[in-house]
Amino acid sequence: MAASVAEGVPEAEDAKRPQFGNRFLSDPARVFHHNAWDNVKWSEDQAAAAERKVRENSSQLVCAEKQVDYEVNAHKYWDDFYKIHENGFFKDRHWLFTEFPELAPSHNHLTNLPLEKQRSEVGEVGPGLTTEQHKCSCTSHGCETQVPPVEEPVTHKLNHLEIRADEFPGSSATYRILEVGCGVGNTVFPILQTNNNPNLFVYCCDFSATAIELLKTNSAYDPSRCFAFVHDLCDEDQSYPVPEDSLDVIVLIFVLSAIVPDKMQKAISKLSRLLKPGGVMLLRDYGRYDMAQLRFKKGQCLSGNFYVRGDGTRVYFFTQDELDVLFTAAGLEKVQNLVDRRLQVNRGKHCCFQSPAGCIRTLQVSASSFDLQVVI
Repeated sequence: MAASVAEGVPEAEDAKRPQFGNRFLSDPARVFHHNAWDNVKWSEDQAAAAERKVRENSSQLVCAEKQVDYEVNAHKYWDDFYKIHENGFFKDRHWLFTEFPELAPSHNHLTNLPLEKQRSEVGEVGPGLTTEQHKCSCTSHGCETQVPPVEEPVTHKLNHLEIRADEFPGSSATYRILEVGCGVGNTVFPILQTNNNPNLFVYCCDFSATAIELLKTNSAYDPSRCFAFVHDLCDEDQSYPVPEDSLDVIVLIFVLSAIVPDKMQKAISKLSRLLKPGGVMLLRDYGRYDMAQLRFKKGQCLSGNFYVRGDGTRVYFFTQDELDVLFTAAGLEKVQNLVDRRLQVNRGKHCCFQSPAGCIRTLQVSASSFDLQVVI
């Protein structure tokens, strides 16, 4: 998310510039000093204009027959998207570690220790859980530390397979991350390339079989550190290849907005059960009145704030309150829920474009808490 190096600016000097998320425009005369400014609030007139635009573009809904087609054939539309763009549409998200420190190599000091060393220093209390991890999650909520009893391995069914809680891909890892809606790996590969710790294991899934195929054929894909699989977030009968209470982090970046609003709650509730106590769910997605929403034309609206693009893929635009409800109803506790209102600057043409109320930038949620970010 960092701005590109400007012409005539030495690299060392540019490296000292504040990262996105920390660029505040206090002096309007300096508006063209950076490519973007954070947390620039709208005027009442701008907010009213955005509301009018949304009322206008949602006044004519897509017919019921087409709505059924977009739902039933959703996988086909995403497969077609990736067949056309392959891995050239999205850029690798190297801003991840600034916005989500939970994904950075230094976040969990235990992952820097050999597995046996971790067990001796902390004490293992079950598959992938330690007394320290339980202590951290409880302390953050002001409760007393409780160490769960050691239990016999639990068996879970994955389609036609049975998976024991101590026998699944990445079962020997001590820090596990799952990205839902991974696409072709623009989040997964920066994580793997930045963190070479042998105790880290990354899972990634996508609705599109084409996307997963592209991801697996990437030279950076390492089956010993990563497990990629096709998965329908909305399929209640489809299991994840990990047992409950086994993940440290779940990442959802511009994926929840792609499913029917009525199915979001069950999807999040199912994911929340995979988190360890103290685990965290991280979300970045579209916020209400994002520029993308305002650009839609009449006839592209499926329902309130839910639209279909020209390629048949769909997108929903959230409010912070909606996300609060979704994640707290899943038994999670909010850590953070932010809206990123950004002013984009074209320094070449001396033009400014404000992203209205755009996108939920960070939603973080844990097994008992969550942190949301909305980017607008």
